[in-house]
Amino acid sequence: MPQILLIDDDQELAAPLSEYFSRYGLSLKSVITPSHGFDYLRTSKPDLIVLDIMLPEMDGFEVCRQIRKSSDIPILMLTARGEVMDRVIGLEIGADDYLSKPFEPRELVARIQNILKRSLSHATTSEIQELGDIQLNQVQQSASINNRNLNLTHLEYLLLELFVLHPGQVFSRDEILTAIKGVEADLYTRSVDILVSRLRQKIQPLDYIKTVWGSGYRMVEPTQ
Repeated sequence: MPQILLIDDDQELAAPLSEYFSRYGLSLKSVITPSHGFDYLRTSKPDLIVLDIMLPEMDGFEVCRQIRKSSDIPILMLTARGEVMDRVIGLEIGADDYLSKPFEPRELVARIQNILKRSLSHATTSEIQELGDIQLNQVQQSASINNRNLNLTHLEYLLLELFVLHPGQVFSRDEILTAIKGVEADLYTRSVDILVSRLRQKIQPLDYIKTVWGSGYRMVEPTQ
């Protein structure tokens, strides 16, 4: 049963959400402070983290930054404000998805299932994919360049995998969003630019990702 860690100081949320999750084969562990969340992560590895932005001790953005220093566990962020900038910042620091409060529990479950489904589909393959100096391990969902681990987030890995599996193909922003998140995802084309920028930074100085003005992006092996 997939284990979900909820970090949210709303103590009235955990019990009904835990009961609802159980209907869909999900197990919920809930903590109300970042420090308790970090304590739990030192001894356990949940399959996904649901992280509220408005927290005591530190906000969810800083919690996400701290987690990303040592872990690529998928993170879904909750925001009560529903502002576009919150979503942009969340993606920039490595969140995989986000949902505005108040939310329908079924939508939260659907987003969680979507992330877990993609993780499971990758885990069923044993192929190693390569493009130039880039090597993808689709079992571990990891990537390296000349044996240097790229330490990608879940979304960054999915984006790189899409490019590596289709070298030279031009993908529009909408096509990328659909491919890595699903058509039901509430995202903006700006999200793709953020993801591409983050991925480019991690594979520097190699220039694999090309901008096709007016169309989108494509990946090509740099000429030697």
